Amino acid sequence: MNINYKDILIRNAIESDAKQLETWWNDGSVMAHAGFPDGVHTNAERIKNQIENYTDKKRTLIIEYKDIPIGEMNYKMSDDSECEIGIKICESDYQERGIGRVVLSLFIEELFNMGAKLIFLTTNLKNKRAQHVYEKLGFKKTKIEYDSWKDQRGELQSTVFYDLEKENFVSYK
Repeated sequence: MNINYKDILIRNAIESDAKQLETWWNDGSVMAHAGFPDGVHTNAERIKNQIENYTDKKRTLIIEYKDIPIGEMNYKMSDDSECEIGIKICESDYQERGIGRVVLSLFIEELFNMGAKLIFLTTNLKNKRAQHVYEKLGFKKTKIEYDSWKDQRGELQSTVFYDLEKENFVSYK
């Protein structure tokens, strides 16, 4: 995937991105909403191995803004054209600026063009900022599972499930 729009570039992660991904994924402030308040304790070599095995059905993408890596996204397309996604604007200076909403608009549009019929995701119930963005884009909340899992510190967490069909998609690009 390679999407250029104004100052935004969304591109496939490559092996040379492994060090940046390692930094983000090991940062508890970035990974807390995913259940890893202490980071995921990975390393660049493991990440390089993951990158080598990506396909057009499953991969991690790098988000750049004005040529600076600011975050990452991932997707996994199933055989029945359902696509699970995730996104993190990892650099806090670029959060709460509307960039994520535009990035997601570009990403979702491309996934629908690739044949996705349904795009779905989950987020932590505490992540109100993300929920607000998803709902503005047309995602529908389908379920909340309260206290359904524990983060790496053993604290109970709740998950919100969202679905998006093409006819409900609202683009912000």
